[in-house]
Amino acid sequence: MATEALNPVRVVIADDQTLVRAGFSSILEDEDDIEIVGQADTGQSALNAARRWMPDVILMDIRMPGTDGLTATEIISADRELDEVKVVILTTFSEDDYVYRALRAGASGFLLKDIDPDDLAGAVRVVAAGDALISPAITRKVISEFAQQVRRPEPAENLNVLTGREREVLRLVAAGLSNRELAEHLYISPATAKTHVSRVMQKLGARDRAQLVVMGYESGLVTPGWARGEDRDR
Repeated sequence: MATEALNPVRVVIADDQTLVRAGFSSILEDEDDIEIVGQADTGQSALNAARRWMPDVILMDIRMPGTDGLTATEIISADRELDEVKVVILTTFSEDDYVYRALRAGASGFLLKDIDPDDLAGAVRVVAAGDALISPAITRKVISEFAQQVRRPEPAENLNVLTGREREVLRLVAAGLSNRELAEHLYISPATAKTHVSRVMQKLGARDRAQLVVMGYESGLVTPGWARGEDRDR
């Protein structure tokens, strides 16, 4: 007999399509360590749910009537009382142009609406644990394209607080490397790589790994070409 987790991951599902909410709820409700605490069909109702339930994770659709998902994400990320609330954007391949905007708004990651049911619960746990849900494919293919919108980036002054090794870690994270790939690249253990990433986040005041991606591009530390591997050996 399965036993309930002492501290289940609390989730709010925000989407204006009833079938999407019902489908995600049905999948996640079968997990002993995940609890659906609320649903929302508009951005405003998602904001209300965030403040009322203080969930660990909000699965947020982009296109909703009234306040859209990106605006709601931005408001949540700016509210210090909601610092522990992580937002995962629900997206489709046709909405790639929203990815960079969502990262800047404070999203912790992305999920395709047609995600395999077996992967959904794992994705929720990853974000709740504080890791960004950004696949290398999304980072390299989409973020690098939209990073070109940042004209003549100037090195951010706050990067001066980083050591040389930490700047390299930021560069690798922003280019889409996982902790395992980062460890292989720097010839260190995955645990040490994770420690480095956590230290960089702390020094830069980043909510999560997703914000490090934005900082890396906007500071000019990473260029779109490098992220695609074109100048990695230069």
